[in-house]
Amino acid sequence: MNDSIKVSVCAWGPGRCLTLTWTDPISGKRKTRSSGSLDWRTAERLAGELEKELESGCVSPSRITFDEFLTRYTEEKLDTLARASKQSATSSLRHLKRVLGVQYLGKISAAGVSQFATKLRQQGMRDTTIAHHLRHVKAALRWAGRQGLLAKVPAIEMPKRAKGQTLARSRAITTEEYERMAAAVPKVRPKDSGQWARFIEGLWLSGLRRSEAMALTWDQDGAFCVCLLEKRPVFIIRAEGQKSGKAETCPIAPDFAVWLLAVPPEERQGPVFRLPSLQGGQPITPNRVGKIVERISKKAGVKVGTRTKRDRKTGKTTEVPMFAGCHSLRRGFGSRWARKVPTAILKRMMRHSSIATTEGYYVHLNAADVSDELWEKFGPGAGNNSGQLQQSSNTPPAKSTAP
Repeated sequence: MNDSIKVSVCAWGPGRCLTLTWTDPISGKRKTRSSGSLDWRTAERLAGELEKELESGCVSPSRITFDEFLTRYTEEKLDTLARASKQSATSSLRHLKRVLGVQYLGKISAAGVSQFATKLRQQGMRDTTIAHHLRHVKAALRWAGRQGLLAKVPAIEMPKRAKGQTLARSRAITTEEYERMAAAVPKVRPKDSGQWARFIEGLWLSGLRRSEAMALTWDQDGAFCVCLLEKRPVFIIRAEGQKSGKAETCPIAPDFAVWLLAVPPEERQGPVFRLPSLQGGQPITPNRVGKIVERISKKAGVKVGTRTKRDRKTGKTTEVPMFAGCHSLRRGFGSRWARKVPTAILKRMMRHSSIATTEGYYVHLNAADVSDELWEKFGPGAGNNSGQLQQSSNTPPAKSTAP
């Protein structure tokens, strides 16, 4: 007998039929059913039969609501993940409930999830973002299936995209654009321009993510710290300090190492980047930092792409410009070093979990450099039979004049 489904007999007063009660194993709520009898032996026999029915699945324990499922999924699964992962998954599941208007978990079907993706696409959402939401939905429904909350997990078809180079929503910025951003800092942050200029320079030289830069510390017991005790400066990253959740020691780019070593030894304590708020001197949030960097790039006129904006009242979508943010500076770091080092080394410098990510975003830069080298050595004006190359590529073979 399964202890999680134990049916008891209760009396609610003289002259009333005895009641069968049990705890629903799915929702955790107390359930009741009338035995239809005043006799205890009869009620106990019915309680035993009901227990068997519940264990065999002949009787559905309950219909769990989507909110009840989300609460359990959050407490039992999402709370074990990183904060950003938890927020991302919760946001995707709430999107699902809002778009489909679903009330019960069991009502979610493959057709419903397909309709969810279609409606998001009609609202102007990119396929990459839709795929991001669907991955969270798929993981949640699979978990529900493993827990016995769903009789059958619906099949989810992911958006297909062409294989090959990964297309980012925004591009890497150039050195000239970085210099324009640095010059625009005093216009946006006149009272603490030195700190923000140092922060942007540090992102440009280090390739750090925004959250990593804000967590970077001189203290050796930090989750993400600088170590100058090795032969060459390195990052020491503990599991809680990295996006992948993996502890490792990573190389520091030489120009960023020089930048760090220029800090006087007596100042090498606490955060490497100090960005106090203008109100109260308290550290500001990562989201606020990202918005300030975008304001600086907007002032400098550094546009890196476009995004789709949907008017909530009219439903119309328009393309609006995207200005460089913290990740654009990181991509600029990757683009510069992709021309100098092999892909495997670039992967370590970027701290990608998979080399496929590095190749998808940056390997095309190596192809451009190879093309430049080919044209320098064998193109027109190179002096190495360039005329023959040009003739062979553009001139059809002469017709034979032999009799």
